[in-house]
Amino acid sequence: MDDDAARNPSERAAIALEEVTGHLPGGGERRPGQEAMARAVAEVVDGGGHLAIQAGTGTGKTLAYLVPALLAGARTVVATATKALQDQLAHNDLPFLAEHLDEHLDEPVSFAVLKGRSNYVCLQRLAEVAEANVQQTLDGLAEHADDEQLAAIADWAIGTDTGDRAELPFEPSGSTWAAVSVSSHECPGRNRCPAGDECFAELARDRATEAQVVVTNLHLYGIDVATDGAILPPHDLAILDEAHAAEDILAAANGAELYGGRFRSLRRVASGILTRSSELDNVDDLAGRFDEVLVAHLGKRLTPADDPEVGPLLELADTRLEALQSALRAVPDDASKEAKARAQRCLLSTGSLLGSVRAIRSPGDGDVTWVEGSHNRPVLCMSHVVIADVLAERLWPKRPVVLTSATLPPNLVGRLGLPDGEHRVEDVGSPFDFERQTLLYCAAHLPDPRDPGYRDAVHEELERLILAVGGRTLALFTSWSALDAAHAHLAERLPFAVLHQNDLPKPALIEAFATDEASCLFGTRGLWQGIDVPGPALSLVTIDRIPFPRPDDPLLSARRERIGDGAFDEIDVPMAATDLAQAAGRLIRTANDIGVVAVLDRRLARSHAYRHHLLAALPPMPRTVDPDEVGRFLRNLAEG
Repeated sequence: MDDDAARNPSERAAIALEEVTGHLPGGGERRPGQEAMARAVAEVVDGGGHLAIQAGTGTGKTLAYLVPALLAGARTVVATATKALQDQLAHNDLPFLAEHLDEHLDEPVSFAVLKGRSNYVCLQRLAEVAEANVQQTLDGLAEHADDEQLAAIADWAIGTDTGDRAELPFEPSGSTWAAVSVSSHECPGRNRCPAGDECFAELARDRATEAQVVVTNLHLYGIDVATDGAILPPHDLAILDEAHAAEDILAAANGAELYGGRFRSLRRVASGILTRSSELDNVDDLAGRFDEVLVAHLGKRLTPADDPEVGPLLELADTRLEALQSALRAVPDDASKEAKARAQRCLLSTGSLLGSVRAIRSPGDGDVTWVEGSHNRPVLCMSHVVIADVLAERLWPKRPVVLTSATLPPNLVGRLGLPDGEHRVEDVGSPFDFERQTLLYCAAHLPDPRDPGYRDAVHEELERLILAVGGRTLALFTSWSALDAAHAHLAERLPFAVLHQNDLPKPALIEAFATDEASCLFGTRGLWQGIDVPGPALSLVTIDRIPFPRPDDPLLSARRERIGDGAFDEIDVPMAATDLAQAAGRLIRTANDIGVVAVLDRRLARSHAYRHHLLAALPPMPRTVDPDEVGRFLRNLAEG
């Protein structure tokens, strides 16, 4: 490398990227979009400001942002929306760079994964549960746990280096894991816990503090923003990957939630400290009251102070939680270390719940409150309508931020409030030849989705398309009812395995789909992203409707009201376009993939109001509305 290149961060990043990608399987290949992205990230890291960059499928965006960040020596936090991408970074990309980028660096690559505290087994809780079992006494949460699973977790905890739930060889029940873990709102901290020196969560934080790159999730990053840096280690650069989801996740992390289960959990924890206590009974009573009152408001916005049921219930909760705090503070001074640790955890948990109650009782002018969830678990939520003001104060002035995704909504910069003159927006495209590899088919002959005959027509069209391609289909639906109806109708009619999203855990589900080349996978929103199945096993992606958000969504309706005229173009169309592009992105994963994206919603071909905005978000695929043409295309694929 000559002196000019060594002094130029952009050139240095491009050279190093070319060298390390040469070590990829097959020798790698030059990707102009990946190089352009690496240069752009290097310039932002070196010169400051912020970058919003769209990098289509196949660009290799993770290496494109990691290489310049590591070369610059910038302490970096990478936050993602999905666990799949966190795993890719931690298990593939960063170890690869640790092996092949070293000659360009002064220090070896170091990285760590940091999750929320409740993801790690708590050694103190394990000790308390074991003591309760020996003494044959009930232990709050443990009385609801599975004894065999508790024993297996205890054995595993002896040998694990991380204590991370994701590394367990089995999936524990929710009540079992709750018995051996604590949230950040319950933990008294390393110095006030008998097991603090061995704490897995604290050790994970220690590793993160020493690492140059920390991988985490967008929700935890949002909490760090809300608490002005109290959660994550200090860092020079933030990379928000899968940034199309950033607005909603960051807003949720800056809000609050209340539901009956939080009161039940607190009661169970406190019952290990207090016995025959009226304060415990009163908290337990709140759980049932919240379930009963909130279910009547399901799916609706409300103003807590003005609601004749919710307002008084929140006031009662405030009073009863204060009384529980007083009872917990009365734990004798001569109590054991373990008893004091339990009381401290319970006090923190009570304080956290009380904080949520008070936040929702007195929302700010820019907040909206509503009830979501199910009839069995209604949840009272509060969130900022607009997150831009919070980010303007607590994120953008702090450090350079890179926002990236395969699909960025065109109005993301405005929605997040990136400061004028301090950001740049780029699109580096995709290396794939969509003109050759794909066909976009809109079933314009089907009835309108609002027509009573639409669902039956979709089933017939799905059957025709799937038979033509010989299975090999990822069928995506915008609702659970549509998914269930299609699966029930077609599973017995098709001569292929037809997997339902609920059949298996997601990793096993995707493996089963990829392994049986002729199989089909039917799913809803949980499968619209995070699926990577290259090759002929995925040759057809179908989407039943344009994925417009619900018109009655409480948070979105508040955003629409804030915007007024033009809200549909500002909120609904960009969200639908992004989701549509994410779904279509499941099809082409390598330069050798060929297939069809089929949208079974005639409005994509016929709506003059918004179809061009939706199509602009998709890759440049050839288009057809001819059923015969797409049938021939699919049959040719099936014949190889």
